Amino acid sequence: MITKKEKRKSYDPDELSLEKKDIIDFCDKVLERWQKEPLTPNMTKNIAAMIGVKTAVYFTDDESLKAIWSEIIKWIYQLLYENAMAQGSVEKSEWAQTMGKLNKKKH
Repeated sequence: MITKKEKRKSYDPDELSLEKKDIIDFCDKVLERWQKEPLTPNMTKNIAAMIGVKTAVYFTDDESLKAIWSEIIKWIYQLLYENAMAQGSVEKSEWAQTMGKLNKKKH
């Protein structure tokens, strides 16, 4: 069994450490919040999509979940950076400059 101290030594921010239950709980929290909002056609589509995500997570094996969600974690910051740059309003912000430097180091 790996101790907490050993886990801290091997920390990898791109690796999923959550369990299937954690992801399903997250989906449930989002659904609960969305279901409190007025049901518009867009909200109905969002709820249906999140139910689809939750169902897919439920039926996916743990190894595949770790692989899929690890990739999502790796790419989320890159996507946030690209989205902010596409909006054109944050090019000079400190975090955008930092993300740009990190992006250059990867390539």
